[in-house]
Amino acid sequence: MRGAGFIVEDNLVASADAVRRTLGIPADLLSCHASSVEGYALEGHVPAGAVLRLLSQRPGGVRGLAVPYMPIGSPGMEVPNQPDDIYNVIAFGPGNRRQVFMRFRGGQVI
Repeated sequence: MRGAGFIVEDNLVASADAVRRTLGIPADLLSCHASSVEGYALEGHVPAGAVLRLLSQRPGGVRGLAVPYMPIGSPGMEVPNQPDDIYNVIAFGPGNRRQVFMRFRGGQVI
């Protein structure tokens, strides 16, 4: 994220559950990191390109983006000699509203 020009404030907490509830991140989209940027929630290894698109488009009804689990090859999950996973970045909103926002293989949009 820093490489894409974001200012990152890293806060280590004993449990991110309260933060996730405050951000409105659905339980079935949880991963390993919770954060926010300009009022949007982020969960997991969301690529910077997806965040930049979110901030430039600001689609209505979207509360945040999530990459459930920890796909191999997603930013921060690179594994030498392992093929990158194909994974979806999910946009979520109020209620159970969600949709595929972008699709990646590793850090590359497909």
